[in-house]
Amino acid sequence: MIVETKSNQSREEAKMKQIRTSFKMISVMSLLALTVGCATTSSTQNKESMLVASGFKVITPKTAAQQQKLQQLPPGHVAMINRKGRTYYIFPDVAHNQAYVGGPKEYQAYQQLRAANNIANENLETAEMYQDAQMQWGAWGGWGMGWGPMGMGVGVGRFR
Repeated sequence: MIVETKSNQSREEAKMKQIRTSFKMISVMSLLALTVGCATTSSTQNKESMLVASGFKVITPKTAAQQQKLQQLPPGHVAMINRKGRTYYIFPDVAHNQAYVGGPKEYQAYQQLRAANNIANENLETAEMYQDAQMQWGAWGGWGMGWGPMGMGVGVGRFR
């Protein structure tokens, strides 16, 4: 009787372990999918907010022909269209069935906003690099022969 109980217990423990492992795997895969989805959405939302801030108008296609033209535009990129002697810049948002449309002035403002945003990102990256650089690199004792604390060329082919 005691042997049967231990055998049943070990089977139940094995089933529970399998259930826990399966649950953990599903959780990890769900979190990964959510992270990737949010990263993609964040990038697109950032572009869309910059376009609106630059003066682009949100247009929703009303006819099947307009819908088809929206589908043909390159996703994730601003396309330049010439129509009746005027230049338009269009950013398609097929997922929301709309397009951001602006003229040369709005596009120039968008480019300037993107440049300012890139400079801000570069400044952040530079600040992070300087923060890393101050992490006691001197504790290594230099970069090897010829690049010690006395300066370039110490000991090997020294210049005067």
